[in-house]
Amino acid sequence: MNSTAKSLLKLVKHGCAAWLRSSSTHSGRRHLRKLVLGIETSCDDTGAAVVDDAGNVLGEVLHCQKEVHLQAGGIIPVVAQQLHRENIEQVVKETLSISGVSVHELAAIATTVKPGLALSLEVGLRHSLSLVSRHQKPFIPVHHMEAHALTVRLTHRVEFPFLVLLLSGGHCILAVAQGISDFLTLGQSIDIAPGDMLDKVARRLSLRKHPECHSMAGGQAIEHLARTGNRHHHTFSLPMQQHRNCDFSFSGLQNLVNKAIIQKEKEEGIQEGEILSCAKDIAAAVQHAVAAHIIQRTYRAMLFCIKNNILSSKTATLVVAGGVASNQYIRKGLQTLADENDFAFLCPPPRLCTDNGVMIAWNGVERLRAGLGVLHSTEGIRYEPKAPLGINISKRVEENSIKVPKLMKIEWLAS
Repeated sequence: MNSTAKSLLKLVKHGCAAWLRSSSTHSGRRHLRKLVLGIETSCDDTGAAVVDDAGNVLGEVLHCQKEVHLQAGGIIPVVAQQLHRENIEQVVKETLSISGVSVHELAAIATTVKPGLALSLEVGLRHSLSLVSRHQKPFIPVHHMEAHALTVRLTHRVEFPFLVLLLSGGHCILAVAQGISDFLTLGQSIDIAPGDMLDKVARRLSLRKHPECHSMAGGQAIEHLARTGNRHHHTFSLPMQQHRNCDFSFSGLQNLVNKAIIQKEKEEGIQEGEILSCAKDIAAAVQHAVAAHIIQRTYRAMLFCIKNNILSSKTATLVVAGGVASNQYIRKGLQTLADENDFAFLCPPPRLCTDNGVMIAWNGVERLRAGLGVLHSTEGIRYEPKAPLGINISKRVEENSIKVPKLMKIEWLAS
């Protein structure tokens, strides 16, 4: 490990690790319910939770690495791996303690095995397999994006099928959830994810130096500044409008924003690394362009699903999940889109939109109840940094060549 990585790890010793704990009070009948321990280490957070088959969260712990990676300007995989190694045992032990259960009482152990950072996934899988082997428990390998998609079923009454939009730092996927482990992917990002793109813009704008944003992650800083910015001062055209599909592309938008930042730096006579006077306006314009692109693709997905009888126009539901779903501006736009098209709109609470152990445990509960992917032998189990979600039917979407009505008809986008 290089000196930079070592110095970043020292930040943990100075209180940069954040812990989230919650627990519930349960009756003496808890022993009649099946309990699942969920473990999450797909990226930069070490999470664990115990959830029962009635959907009660008995306890959870989340070790957040945000401060460490903020100092580095991005996630360094080897640092994330080391922090997972240092904290996973304590995270799991404390989760069980808060839950008031022992490993012996668990019905199964569920763990993220795909997709994600290889070095991070390896830590969670290794620790889980050790527990499984030691205590002879069933193992449930979890697809990280499936877990995000199904979290809404923990917090809301929603039946299959439903349209789900997964927005995060690493993914942007439109899919139809037809059942547990049964997804049709309508479209996905062909380059970078929206969360990653917003983080990159925030770094290019040096928002860590902005007095209002020094402790915020990139996407959070963009959203915060955008609230008081004027998006009309900059226009960033939507990418890929000529393609009638549901795929996303944010790299072209990022290049346009970078060029605008360079031009503004020249006009203001400042160097890269200094704060532009128009940073808030750029943040507002970028956020709006990202939201508009997401909404346009989601609109086409809605029309495709109704046209092809994949969803019923009377009971259709749009679910939005993942870290970027916490962005209130994007969420408001999607809510408006859903309302305009008679779709119910559901989204997990913000704390369950970001990576956490609860969603993994709940996915384990869903699979345990359905008898899907519950393994009694872990031989040959491997982590997968890249893994598709369900069956990809994006070609079929493009072949339908559905023209989306002008977005300006949506009141939120015209505001």
